[in-house]
Amino acid sequence: MPSHSPVLRPKIVLIASLTSSLTNFRRELIKDLLKAGFDVVAMAPDRDPLVEQELEALGVRFVPIPMSRAGVNPFADLTTLAALVRQLLKERPAAILPYTMKPIIYGGIAARLCGVPHRFFLVTGLGHMFAVEPAERAFRKLLRSMCVGLYRCALKRAKAVFVYNDADLADIRERRLVDDLSIVSMVPGSGVDLDHYRASTPPLKPIVFLLIARLLRDKGIPEYVEAARTIRARHPDAIFQLLGHYDPNPTAISERDVKSWVEEGVIEYLGTTRDVRPYLSACSVFVLPSYYREGIPRSILEAMATGRAIITTDLPGCRQTVEPGVNGRLIEPRSVSSLAAALTSFIENRSAIATMGRASRRMAEEKFDVRLVNRLLLARMQLDERPLKGSADAGQHHPSGGAAAQATK
Repeated sequence: MPSHSPVLRPKIVLIASLTSSLTNFRRELIKDLLKAGFDVVAMAPDRDPLVEQELEALGVRFVPIPMSRAGVNPFADLTTLAALVRQLLKERPAAILPYTMKPIIYGGIAARLCGVPHRFFLVTGLGHMFAVEPAERAFRKLLRSMCVGLYRCALKRAKAVFVYNDADLADIRERRLVDDLSIVSMVPGSGVDLDHYRASTPPLKPIVFLLIARLLRDKGIPEYVEAARTIRARHPDAIFQLLGHYDPNPTAISERDVKSWVEEGVIEYLGTTRDVRPYLSACSVFVLPSYYREGIPRSILEAMATGRAIITTDLPGCRQTVEPGVNGRLIEPRSVSSLAAALTSFIENRSAIATMGRASRRMAEEKFDVRLVNRLLLARMQLDERPLKGSADAGQHHPSGGAAAQATK
């Protein structure tokens, strides 16, 4: 009997700063990478048994790495870098695909140190440090300069860099974060699974406004609460809901603040959830008055797929999701009066809720379908037809030693 050489599969490592995002935001991309002939390894800081079970079921091995998402402690970040170097030397992947700020910076630097031949970066937003604010302190400017230097080091000789909006593209160009702008491509966000987020009819009696976000001031939550306070004085039947987890970010909203708003009767706090679909289906209008440096907010895409009218800020990332007067309203950032006017417009013209909700679903289908986004990513990475070459034996092994087998070693 002639002997057959084993089929070797190159390995790609995804690096995230939040473990739950691997299945919440990247599940379909992971599936497409597996279909493209890759073994996929996922790295992120926090242990999440349910996510790890989902990844294992897909055939993906999870590797925990230490990382402080919001901290600026250089010693902690050096620990992250060292851990990534150790793991990449152990895994010997053909490629990496990190997303969000710290995974991009430290994953990119580690991959260069380890000689990973194919380095792709998904810039879901450059980070709040790149949001220039009036009367900034010198310390913030210094941190931004450091971030620029770290990004340049991480992105050097990258194969492809993906961005979500014009502002991030402009910053990459003006701050010279890459040597060759031809490697930078714009994609319409992370996309949304239109089968998972199905359209439903929005309720009109009562009208329910919903904000889903990490509990950060930069997400416009204080403005939302103040606008709700103003509107409920005239329209006491209107309901204002808030869903999201507390966060270690410096601009975090305290549990005490949320409790006081609930006791006042201004908002309903829904806590946290692994599945936002029931809450989206129960709301009339989705609201995100963010002035955080967004890429394209995934929460808005999910609301659009559900068929909800959108209120969000006229800022990069957010504005890409709204055609004013068609599927929602754009408001001035940090403006309670602008937000209140947009909220009131839906209370006074309830027929617009359903009309704009249908327009949101159409826009999600035409522009933000995750399958469309993934095709763009894989084609730009040249993964749509064949696995990566030129990686010698980097990250390759026989399928019988795949994710499930590796996890037991």
